[in-house]
Amino acid sequence: MTIIEMATQLAAPWAKVYSHSAALSTSVTFVHIGGILLGGGCAVAADRMTLRVLRADSTRRADHLSELHAVHRPVLIGLTITFLSGFLLLAADVEKLATAPTFWIKMGIVALLLVNGFVMNRAEGALRKGTDRPLMAWSRLKVASWASLGLWFGSVFLGTALLAA
Repeated sequence: MTIIEMATQLAAPWAKVYSHSAALSTSVTFVHIGGILLGGGCAVAADRMTLRVLRADSTRRADHLSELHAVHRPVLIGLTITFLSGFLLLAADVEKLATAPTFWIKMGIVALLLVNGFVMNRAEGALRKGTDRPLMAWSRLKVASWASLGLWFGSVFLGTALLAA
């Protein structure tokens, strides 16, 4: 028995309940999209502001760093909600999703989002504490912001592709 077959058997009770309840499947999908909206929406807004503040004076940049620090929490909450609801969506159709290359590419993008968030958090933290290399840290924030935008939109695109498949 393969891992996918074992996972399918383990998830079978959930998959049966999920597939027979429009209210449950709608709720889980809503929670998943809501988590993306919370985490991704806050991240995209913060990325946009980061890219705008790069041309600003040091006072506006310092204010932005405080805001950027504060946005990490709702982004992580959104990612957690998305991860948990995504697990329920996976369990509802293990056989289809676990064998879909699109699913694994999306999971790779999610992993890259986490790594990028870590990079961004480190650069922001260094700037807030007063690094001796601020230009490098701001440059890192710029690259991480562009990467974040691409990864969030890529994740949504691939999620949409999974729904259509």
